[in-house]
Amino acid sequence: MSAPRVRVNENDKQLQVFEKHLLNDIHALNKMLHTGMFEIDKIRIGAEQEFCLVDKYAKAAGKNIEMMEILGKNPMFTTELARFNMEINATPQIFSGSCLSKMEEEILSCLNIAKNAAESLDLQIILCGILPTLRKFDFTMENLTPYERYHALCDSINKLRGKNYELKISGIDELVSEHDSPLIEAANTGFQVHLQCKPDEFVDMYNISQAITAPVLSSATNSPLLFGKRLWKETRIALFSQSVDTRSHKEHAREMSPRVTFGDDWLKKSILEIYKEDIIKYRVLLNTEINENVFEKLKSQTAPDLMALKVHNSTVYRWNRACYGISEGKAHLRIENRILPAGPTVADEMANAALWLGLMVGMHQNYGDITKLMDFDEAKSNFVKSSVHGLDAKLFWLDHKSYAAGDLILNELLPLAKEGLEQQKVKKADIDRYLSIIEERVRKVKTGSYWQLKSFNKLLKEANKEEALAAITASTIKKQKDNMPVHNWDLAELSDNPNWKPNEIFVEEFMTSKIFTVQENDIVELVSEMMDWQKIRYVAVENQEGKLVGLATSRLMLRAYMKHFHQGEALPVTVKDIMIKNPMTIHPGAKFSEAMEIMTTHQFGCLPVVNEEEHVIGMVTEANFLTISKNLVDKFK
Repeated sequence: MSAPRVRVNENDKQLQVFEKHLLNDIHALNKMLHTGMFEIDKIRIGAEQEFCLVDKYAKAAGKNIEMMEILGKNPMFTTELARFNMEINATPQIFSGSCLSKMEEEILSCLNIAKNAAESLDLQIILCGILPTLRKFDFTMENLTPYERYHALCDSINKLRGKNYELKISGIDELVSEHDSPLIEAANTGFQVHLQCKPDEFVDMYNISQAITAPVLSSATNSPLLFGKRLWKETRIALFSQSVDTRSHKEHAREMSPRVTFGDDWLKKSILEIYKEDIIKYRVLLNTEINENVFEKLKSQTAPDLMALKVHNSTVYRWNRACYGISEGKAHLRIENRILPAGPTVADEMANAALWLGLMVGMHQNYGDITKLMDFDEAKSNFVKSSVHGLDAKLFWLDHKSYAAGDLILNELLPLAKEGLEQQKVKKADIDRYLSIIEERVRKVKTGSYWQLKSFNKLLKEANKEEALAAITASTIKKQKDNMPVHNWDLAELSDNPNWKPNEIFVEEFMTSKIFTVQENDIVELVSEMMDWQKIRYVAVENQEGKLVGLATSRLMLRAYMKHFHQGEALPVTVKDIMIKNPMTIHPGAKFSEAMEIMTTHQFGCLPVVNEEEHVIGMVTEANFLTISKNLVDKFK
């Protein structure tokens, strides 16, 4: 079934009609639950495979519309929010037998079709949680997929929040980045797994999905880099949470719930609790044309579409999402696991899916009501720790004790997952293959995120940040062709990307951001010592409001010393007395060539980088140009 055409509410009447349909859907679902109108004789699994488009230089390529034209009416493919993203919707499989290997084969086949289509456009495809080569400038509205539903989503979020999106994520490095739209969410690329559940088991199964989220994620992390910063082991979690957060600063103060959520408590009696809570907590973002009379359908024993409920549910981003659907004319309930990143390979993804699916069944079979054994706050805390630390996380488990994530997986969870898959009569060869991938990955402590970070740290000793990120991206594409699990990968090499060349570079990408500043009333002697300690020749001067007012250089310091030494002046000399007042500056969004033109024309040794508030955020120096020039020369040797 194709996605409904959605729109922003244009007036109060439209909103009120939609709200009425939403309430009708809740009442209809309640009646269906009490009258047994759900499929219970079949259990299916499903998956959604997202992937990125990149050019031959491993940079994001906004060509999904052109890709869809080549792919024609292939129902397996669809677009995503950004023009450099696409999605494959795998065929649901009965959860038994060769379901896992069949799904892997289908996804690989679809990716091969996408690969051939991409090659005709001189593009490549890649599976990754976050594309390493993404730049801030890839998230302009020109890269929004030009379909009504995507414009409607962005417009509705902007309407609630305003066009001010600031990311703040701290890991090994710290990222502070401002954006003017929720399109930054498109940096996330995931592998969503679905599990159909019987209505009378849904509550226990949903709570189990919450409890096992953290350990499953800790073994599957694949998104440690964003804009060249080393952040969380699974940075998607923080990025997604912040990018579609519709709360204003005042609403944060009122402790309103973020739209991306793990939840606040265990589910107690029914799936209806989730839907009712989401209606109470989250404003309606999108609308759609609805002609269905759900109560007439119930009278005829026909499963209703519940379109209003589906549309609203699609705008609330629970990491474990409760879903209603229809298969072969029968209604069903399922849980959508949204925590898993795309990649590093399809084999890795299916291993992650096998662990999650096996644990869902194995935990239910062995423990039933997990809420009697675990506090919700422990599950939620575990989720955050796994997102930040991956396999280095220490997790609370059913005895309320803390365990290393790897030990918990190897000693407790893998046997449970195997038992669960055996309970579903999954083919033994599939169980052994996929769970052994998890076992080896955990034993070697070599997830996708670890591979990326180790490769990045190694490559930074050989090249600049841009080339290192491009090499990691190209190496990932190269290694994915063999579908060999990431725990067997060698580290990325610069030679993995023979096509590398720098695109137009922006100031923000090559400026020195680790700077220190002084104030105008600081004495010259102190500043001189600080410059000597830091081995730098230039320092920005700020006023008390943090705005740039001057520039001090080592040459000016020397002149001040010479002048006042010979004149024997006793009064302290301040930076204000000797600094260059109101120096020429450049914006972080300016091009490399602009900075070079200014510095060569005026014979500047440095150029302060300031934002709209006139605050210094970086410095361009001759050293930056030398680094870039050296890398260019090395490439052409």
